[in-house]
Amino acid sequence: MSKLVSLVIPVKDEQDSLLELAERIRSVIADSCPEYEAEIIFIDDGSSDNSWSVMKSLSQRFPGVVSAIRFRRNMGKSLALEAGFRACRGDIVFTMDADLQDEPKEIPRFLKMLDKGFDLVSGWKRTRHDPLAKTVPSKLFNGVTAKLTGVKLNDFNCGFKCYRRDVIDNIRLYGEMHRYIPVLAADLGYRIGEIEVEHHPRVHGESKYGWERYVRGFIDLLTVLATTRWLVKPGHLFGGIGVLLGLLGGGSLAYLFFVWLLGAQPIGDRPLLTFGVLTTVASLQMLSLGVIAEFFVKSVPIDLSRYISTEIALDSDKHLVEDSDES
Repeated sequence: MSKLVSLVIPVKDEQDSLLELAERIRSVIADSCPEYEAEIIFIDDGSSDNSWSVMKSLSQRFPGVVSAIRFRRNMGKSLALEAGFRACRGDIVFTMDADLQDEPKEIPRFLKMLDKGFDLVSGWKRTRHDPLAKTVPSKLFNGVTAKLTGVKLNDFNCGFKCYRRDVIDNIRLYGEMHRYIPVLAADLGYRIGEIEVEHHPRVHGESKYGWERYVRGFIDLLTVLATTRWLVKPGHLFGGIGVLLGLLGGGSLAYLFFVWLLGAQPIGDRPLLTFGVLTTVASLQMLSLGVIAEFFVKSVPIDLSRYISTEIALDSDKHLVEDSDES
């Protein structure tokens, strides 16, 4: 019996590439992955051209293989992927762009990486055919993200990725979070891999990305760092900030106290006094916020199922006796 592989493809004004992309995918699956059947899900993210008409035509031409979802307006890539993830049925799920810059013939290589034990395999466009205005900020973004998150990938921005079903079932996307799927997956204990992929020059349409996307992406990076590192221990985050502010404020006030005690000069009109008072008050506020956040966390049960491997063994009394993944 053939296994089902789903390809989730967001679309924004790509009418000229959809037919060729669908035919390439079907050809690769049929010729190089005969043990799999393909399911292609296009998500029309508010296209203003004839992309939706092309999608409907493809769904009629390839019934049971091609399907499409349409947003009333542009909602962004993350929500488009989220809609596709909830609609797809495959045990293995691919994401790729619709502009033909990703090469479907790479699909078998991704599948081989999954066979090696990885749960998520990300593409790396080592040689990119994009303008400097796109490649330079992308390299900077990738370097900063890898350094701050500890996930050692070279290309977080590559849309060509492959997932086991379990990964997408435990992740929810919004904002610009699609860039950080490997970070969210790594936080849950999934094994992340990366392979170099071929990248073609854009032939049809125009790039949808600009500097403003990286600004929004940086804001979401802060959110990802907070939720992956301190979601179940917010007291450590706010408490750490509070302690740092307390040291700054307390040190400033201690210095001024000794200056006043020695009678060297008046301190009432010194800016350092205002700084010390404000940072000390802010320190107390952050410490209090950390304690309150801990109360909220402790009152809500942690969903441990998101962290437990599907490969488990239970005894007759339903007690966990062994997990195939080493902890």
